[in-house]
Amino acid sequence: MRVAVAGATGNIGSHTAAVLERHGHEVVRISRSLGVDLVSGEGLDAALNGVDAVVDATNAPVGDAAATAEYFGATTRNLLAAEARAGVRHHVLLSIVGIHDVDGNAHYAGKRAQERLVGEGPVPWTIVPVTQFHDFAAMVAGWTEQDGVAAIAPLLVQPIAPADVGEVLAELAVGEPQGRYTDVAGPETQDLVDMARRTHQALGRDVRLVPTWSGVFDARMAGEVLLPGEGARIAPTTFDEWLRTLV
Repeated sequence: MRVAVAGATGNIGSHTAAVLERHGHEVVRISRSLGVDLVSGEGLDAALNGVDAVVDATNAPVGDAAATAEYFGATTRNLLAAEARAGVRHHVLLSIVGIHDVDGNAHYAGKRAQERLVGEGPVPWTIVPVTQFHDFAAMVAGWTEQDGVAAIAPLLVQPIAPADVGEVLAELAVGEPQGRYTDVAGPETQDLVDMARRTHQALGRDVRLVPTWSGVFDARMAGEVLLPGEGARIAPTTFDEWLRTLV
């Protein structure tokens, strides 16, 4: 099949593209750095010529709820419209577990808007809710790190390896549209603060972590809100196994 991957130079997109090619599919990589602008739509029609399926693994720049929703709205509308013109038969959207149970998070609000557009759009679709990635903890700590100190929320998560996400997205892209897919998660529940500590340790970094709900994530995200629902698809790679790849 000929499959386009939007966000192909990013973390998940690059894994997805690699898996597809390993299985013999032709991959069209879509990103601004490769000459295709999803915000303006420039280059989209040419990129999607002859494409059977599209995987949307794009991410939005950091912003408030309105800006994030506007970004996801523009990129998703442009992508779906170009897919319809090209006769694309399957749109696969990477989404996040728990976004419908959390208010006040700008990124989650944008992803909910994106899901609505895909669900109401002209192209048959599969939405894939995935838990946080194994590298999420260190990324969150990096947002606030200053002089060797970082604030981080004590989120309860069931993280998944980025490579495993790529495997799932590639598998679903070459199959039939399934609507909303089951939650996809890693094999073990983890505390985000401990994940950040262990990631820094593996990288040889000394960062003092300050658990707090006063940062990007507040107490509305405490408890099991970010954990997968019943019947979730469990990916194989543990956090410890992923950590060993950093050494």
